[in-house]
Amino acid sequence: MTGVQTLTVEENEADLRLDRWFKQRFPNVTHGRLQKLLRTGQIRVDGGRVKSSTRLQLGQTVRIPPLGDAVKEKPKRKRPAAGPSKEDAEAIQAWVLHRDKHIIVLNKPAGLAVQGGSGTKRHIDGMLDALRFDAEERPRLVHRLDRDTSGVLLVARTAKAARVMGESFKSKQTRKLYWGLVVGVPRPSHGVIDMPLAKLPGKRGERMVADDDEGKRAVSVYRVLETAGRKVAWLAIEPITGRTHQIRVHVADGLETPILGDGKYGGQEAFLEGDGIARQVHLHARSVRVPHPAGGFLEVSAPMPEHMERTCRTLGLIADEEYDQFSDLEGLGLA
Repeated sequence: MTGVQTLTVEENEADLRLDRWFKQRFPNVTHGRLQKLLRTGQIRVDGGRVKSSTRLQLGQTVRIPPLGDAVKEKPKRKRPAAGPSKEDAEAIQAWVLHRDKHIIVLNKPAGLAVQGGSGTKRHIDGMLDALRFDAEERPRLVHRLDRDTSGVLLVARTAKAARVMGESFKSKQTRKLYWGLVVGVPRPSHGVIDMPLAKLPGKRGERMVADDDEGKRAVSVYRVLETAGRKVAWLAIEPITGRTHQIRVHVADGLETPILGDGKYGGQEAFLEGDGIARQVHLHARSVRVPHPAGGFLEVSAPMPEHMERTCRTLGLIADEEYDQFSDLEGLGLA
């Protein structure tokens, strides 16, 4: 390209950062060169100087200076990522609890990773192309759940929805309610766990530990919903902060009642013998309440996974609709 051109932001590009928009349009222009063009005012949006972090809006015009050979060179061809198999596509579509133009809510099964990693080939992120439906954009993960935790998982269908929901997590407007079966019965039966957590590397993988000196503040609200004698308690837990493995550490170390089946943080004490009691982690993301990009709030609940239902039946624990209530944060002084 030897002359100046003016490009218009299209619908599927709305709300993208300028640097990401530029990378999509001109993949051979380096980040350093882009920054220089911005500093010298050669790239402008609607006639004004901008930063690389500026978010573009539908219909805005972007002035592009001559880029020379940077655009003439063909970008390196990447091998297209394999899409989900037919079985995985059908599976993830069956997990959809809610779908609209902005948001998809999934009921993630226990034992399935949200994102890939070393030795992890099958994961939610790799299946998201099956959730495009009628949209041009590929859906985006908004948050994560542990591999062994089941339940509600938010997926944004547009860049704008991802930004709105991402900001709602940071501002703590999004609220999540978990159900967990724990070994033992906490005392008192309800309260706040305020325990700083820090990451501790190890040969068997990273783990979180309570650390008053180096840890980041972590706060959870809990209440006992029902008990099976002194053996097991059914808890509703709402994490106010979002630290890695927060709930698992808080109930194991803070309440001394580990999540049933969570050997990582509860050791052998986290397991109970008996037919009908699974040796899986009994932690479920039950409900989410999130500001909707189109206005108002969206609240969605996920049914309990089969292994937790089986354990509840074995122990005589019965669900009730009132168990879906979020905590009164204002009454607890946490609002």
